[in-house]
Amino acid sequence: MINEQIRDKEVRLISADGEQLGIMSARDAYKLAQEAELDLVKIAPTAKPPVCKIIDYGKYKYELTRKEKEAKKKQKTVEVKEVRLSPNIDTNDLNTKVNNAKKFITKGNKVKVTLRFRGREMAHVQQSKHILDDFAKLLEDVAAVEKPAKLEGRNMSMVLTVKR
Repeated sequence: MINEQIRDKEVRLISADGEQLGIMSARDAYKLAQEAELDLVKIAPTAKPPVCKIIDYGKYKYELTRKEKEAKKKQKTVEVKEVRLSPNIDTNDLNTKVNNAKKFITKGNKVKVTLRFRGREMAHVQQSKHILDDFAKLLEDVAAVEKPAKLEGRNMSMVLTVKR
C-alpha cells in the first residue's frame, strides 16, 4: 500500500535516509512524504503499529524485482531423469544402466528407475521386483531410495536421489 491507500490510525515512520521518526498518524506521515516529494510506502503491514517508510515507490519496486531475480539465479532446479529396464535384462545391460544413473545422480539430478512389463511379463511381476532392489543396491554408495518400488499399471518404478 502506498500514500492514500494507508488507512491505519497510527504508523511507525522511517525517513528516506533510514532514521526512525517515531509513531504518528498516517495523515501526518503522508504530509511529511509529500513535503519531501516522495511516497509513503507500507513496508511491514503485520507489525504493531505498521511500519511505513518515506521512499520513491518506483525505485522501491525496482529494487524488489531485482532481489527476486537474484534469488532466482541462485536457485538450482532438480531434474528427474528416467532409466528404463525390462524384466529379462542381462547383467551387462544392467551395469550400463547403473553407470548412466550414477552419472545423473552425481550431477545432482533425481533418477526414476522404471521396470516395464509387456504382455506375458505381467504374470511375473513379483519375481521381477528383485531387479529394482539390485539396481538400488548397486547405487547405494551414491544414491538413496526416495520412493520405494511400486507397481503402477504396467510399470514398476522407484525414485533415487543423491545421498546426503
